[in-house]
Amino acid sequence: QVQLVESGGGLVQAGGSLRLSCAASGRTFSSTTMGWVRQAPGKEREFVAGILWDGTKTYYTDYADSVKGRFAVSMDNAKNSVYLQMNSLNSEDTAVYYCAARPRIGFRIGTRGEEYDYWGRGTQVTVSS
Repeated sequence: QVQLVESGGGLVQAGGSLRLSCAASGRTFSSTTMGWVRQAPGKEREFVAGILWDGTKTYYTDYADSVKGRFAVSMDNAKNSVYLQMNSLNSEDTAVYYCAARPRIGFRIGTRGEEYDYWGRGTQVTVSS
């Protein structure tokens, strides 16, 4: 079992930044792929970013096209935490953001929400224009 707890959401003006955090427990990061998935009202769940650690020095990341160049995902193994730095936010980024996890499969980062097995409760991000 993996327990995930998100924090850091809130209300921000367009063009602003937020940093989401996800505290994880139950599995080691070397055996787990971590992801951020969001869901806006009336829309399908959307993969945002994912990260995996190869157990040595290399981190692999992947991003949705809609956030490339604006968002950055990172991992702190010592703190068992994953972060999502969000910059240049716009109204289309408004959504509930979920931290998700799944057992690592090679070096593949799942880019669909349904590929993840464990989920946090989510944190609301609202961008005002």
